[in-house]
Amino acid sequence: MKNKPIIVHGLKDAKAAVAVASDLGVPVTLRSAPGAARYLGATVFRDMIQEAQRLHPGVAVTAVFDCGDDPGLALGALRHGLKVIRVSLSGEVRERIAGIAAQSGGRLEEEGQDNGGAACAAGEPALDLLDTNDPEAAVWSWLTEPG
Repeated sequence: MKNKPIIVHGLKDAKAAVAVASDLGVPVTLRSAPGAARYLGATVFRDMIQEAQRLHPGVAVTAVFDCGDDPGLALGALRHGLKVIRVSLSGEVRERIAGIAAQSGGRLEEEGQDNGGAACAAGEPALDLLDTNDPEAAVWSWLTEPG
């Protein structure tokens, strides 16, 4: 089963995604919403993911924090221990941030977009749990559907 990314907007979403991944015995990639660094903060996202993982320690979770176009927020996320970040930057600034991320054991996630407009890595779609009434059912369906 392919590791399919899920955009989480709060602790409830993160817990649901990790619980389903645990039930299925698969790794999971949890992403913040696009530009979340501006309103959520790196420590809040980090702690939210850690709390969801604490309940299911056997699940391999990749947490991806979206820092938008702010290099300062990207560097702050790395300082707060986030290992995978997204930035909407190009050129030399992007290369510098990628270098700093690599030095700290982290990396930049490549950006793309799916046909529905949801942010994704390298053209791969992501499930966005915004406004989902039953996140566990949505995640179950997403992670078990072929593709």
